[in-house]
Amino acid sequence: MIYVDDVDMNVEFWTEEFGAKVIARQTLNGGYQNVIVGISKEIELSIFPKDYIRIYSPEVSENVPSLMFFADNFDQLHDELLSAGEITEVNGVLTFNFQDPEGNYFVVAKSQD
Repeated sequence: MIYVDDVDMNVEFWTEEFGAKVIARQTLNGGYQNVIVGISKEIELSIFPKDYIRIYSPEVSENVPSLMFFADNFDQLHDELLSAGEITEVNGVLTFNFQDPEGNYFVVAKSQD
């Protein structure tokens, strides 16, 4: 789950940058919308509006998950992501970070064969 200020903008980011597919849209209490996007057949992100989380789960409303994605197409993904940072090596694994539209950082690591 990720909590964002603008759900639609973040759905657009994940679908355009990662080719994610919208799996479901759910209407929540108060008319808020939660959108689930599939990054791959194994990974889905559930995107919630922070305003909703502040009301119903205020203790976690400002948490940003620390996510690391492992990619077989590491170099291609690095070249295609507009916000991709510098490639670095961490304990023998190539990684780079990227930002979502709200400035949250995530990491991509090169899959190990």
